[in-house]
Amino acid sequence: MVKSDFLITGLGSVSAAGDSLESSLVSVGAGVRNSGSVSIFSTSLTYPVFEYKGPLDSGTKMEGSRTLALLLKAVEEALFDSGLHETRGLRIGICIGTTVASQLNDLGFYRAYRETGTTSLDPVDLFLKGNPAEFLSHRLGTKGPALTIVNACSSGTDALGVALSWLKSDLCDIAIAGGADELSLIPYAGFSSLGILNPGLCAPFDRDRKGLNLGEGAGVMVIEKRSLALSRGVTPSLFLAGYGLSSDAYHLTAPSPEGIGLKTSIDAALSEAGISPHEISFVNAHGTGTQDNDQVEGKVLSEIFGSDLTFLSTKGYTGHTLGAAGGIEGVFTAAGLKEGWIPASAGFCLQDDNIPISPVKVRTEISGRYALSTSLAFGGNNAAVVIGLEGR
Repeated sequence: MVKSDFLITGLGSVSAAGDSLESSLVSVGAGVRNSGSVSIFSTSLTYPVFEYKGPLDSGTKMEGSRTLALLLKAVEEALFDSGLHETRGLRIGICIGTTVASQLNDLGFYRAYRETGTTSLDPVDLFLKGNPAEFLSHRLGTKGPALTIVNACSSGTDALGVALSWLKSDLCDIAIAGGADELSLIPYAGFSSLGILNPGLCAPFDRDRKGLNLGEGAGVMVIEKRSLALSRGVTPSLFLAGYGLSSDAYHLTAPSPEGIGLKTSIDAALSEAGISPHEISFVNAHGTGTQDNDQVEGKVLSEIFGSDLTFLSTKGYTGHTLGAAGGIEGVFTAAGLKEGWIPASAGFCLQDDNIPISPVKVRTEISGRYALSTSLAFGGNNAAVVIGLEGR
């Protein structure tokens, strides 16, 4: 039996699915899809989104970043779940994946300058304060490394993997890792230009899928060395077992048709975890609802895990949250293992003849010890994490 020295002691999530992990599990378990028109910015586009409608910390919003507010909400839940009520001075590493937070929160500056020829530099100051990992490190008073990863849609998964490497290298004793991103006009318009936004609701892996829906949110884990967790009286349960990454460098936005990079990243994650494919109880797939992604991913998963694989995409409940996706989906994967069930893969109805496997159509009981979460990203980036459950 493989054991891990790096326990997941806290989980936190916020998205359109719910303002906490607990509320999210209730809604996804009931098949609720909280989609609608975007309300946080003006646009003539009408594609549905998965926007978070709940309250956010007003003090954080004064920093000028919705992403930071979403991140803080998820982190506070994860810290409470872990029992870490004091963080100042501890060797806590912070690794956060994002896309929007690190490049697009100065949109108002450019708009004002274009319209008037002059404008305040205040938005530039807000941009410099918009680094999620540095913000969180200052806020919590931690002493460990702090890194923000901007690696497109694999950013959140990559953050989990980097945090694991820090713990293994003794750069920190505890890590707070995951992803956070807000809905923004630029990616909304950009994905529309690519022709991959769905005018209805996304249907990952379905024969008639027409594209993705954008979303927003944050998903965060507290991961710590076993010795420290046990000294705090934590009962071991979940652990982060393995991580793999690869770039197939095939195309700027499309995955390699053979899924070479995805195969490599999954193989690496399984190898680090020290397990074989048959030990994976389910896969939380990237599953965007676009033609290329789902076909390539479905083919690769079938080749590695076989035709009877249990898998799903949770993007039917959250939308594609970009840099936050790997964090949110990692948290959902861990929760699925711990709770012993996964929800129906929202939107899936009809088998695609070009995809040899199909996701679960109903809430499904899980009894295995390991699960996998995958991410495919622009630029040919691929990442995967293996999460384990002790005592099974």
